[in-house]
Amino acid sequence: MRSAGPASTVVRGGPYPVVGLDLGGTKIAAALVAPGGRVEARFSCPTPAAEGPDAVLDALAHAVAAVQDGSTAGAVGVAAAGVVDPETGVVRSATRTLAGWSGTRLAARLAARTGLPVACDNDVRAAAGAESAAAGADRGSLLYLSVGTGVGGAVVADGHMVRGRAGIAGHLGHLPSPEAAGLPCSCGARGHLEAIASGPGIAALYARLAGVAPPPALEAVARLAEEGDQHAAEAIAHGAAAAGRALGGLANALGPDRVVVGGGVTATGDRYWVPLRAAFAAELIEPLRSSQTSHALVPRPPRAGRDAPVLGAAALTTTVPLHAPHTGGAR
Repeated sequence: MRSAGPASTVVRGGPYPVVGLDLGGTKIAAALVAPGGRVEARFSCPTPAAEGPDAVLDALAHAVAAVQDGSTAGAVGVAAAGVVDPETGVVRSATRTLAGWSGTRLAARLAARTGLPVACDNDVRAAAGAESAAAGADRGSLLYLSVGTGVGGAVVADGHMVRGRAGIAGHLGHLPSPEAAGLPCSCGARGHLEAIASGPGIAALYARLAGVAPPPALEAVARLAEEGDQHAAEAIAHGAAAAGRALGGLANALGPDRVVVGGGVTATGDRYWVPLRAAFAAELIEPLRSSQTSHALVPRPPRAGRDAPVLGAAALTTTVPLHAPHTGGAR
């Protein structure tokens, strides 16, 4: 079912163990999270991205059941790709990374499958919310970039998440990027950051440089770089520099207190972080660039590490509306 349909009933969350789901274009990660934020169990499975919304929703429901493993959760929080409306629980728009995902009644249909109330929001916004909360009284303003199968982002201004018109705020992967000039983006346009900085974008660049087809997985490119393959090293550095350059320009515009970069691509290590930070610093204006002041900005990984996306998803159950399960016709 692609149409938005009526919004499901909205209820409010409470202090109980919840399941956090991070839905990416490649993988679904699930965690059972205690009220204090402790991860009690983890589960992951591939995302059936090309098989349509029903297959994705079935995989999400399977992950909810698997991660509980006899425990009882009180709610589910889903951090999902696309422009997600937390109030209605509907995916308003999405790129081609998840086939047919735009228009999916995510909250209502997953609640029907699991029998649990469901909260949802954009995946990177959820992770950024958890990152901002972890800063406590010092949360301030945050610019958050996530680089994986796609490129997403979020902006927190003075402790408040910026959602923007139609919930579009934070889609940093669709900024114009000189490094991506002419390259097709998953949104249908050309020349966007995601086309060169995402995992598939870096892998595609390696394939063009090395003259191979089809492009390998990013993990294979990273291994080749470690083995001394200059094309692989160049592809990773080029994608990282494109991301750093875009972030530096945004930092000049927004003046954030912190800049955080997460996502699977950052696991390539210093080969990624060094060119990203260099390109970021080269774009900054004073006083943001001065290493002699407390205002100097340096992109850093999330404080919550690999659990940031699922913890952010779990936190949605207490920060945005929960949509109660209904019977009949929700599949």
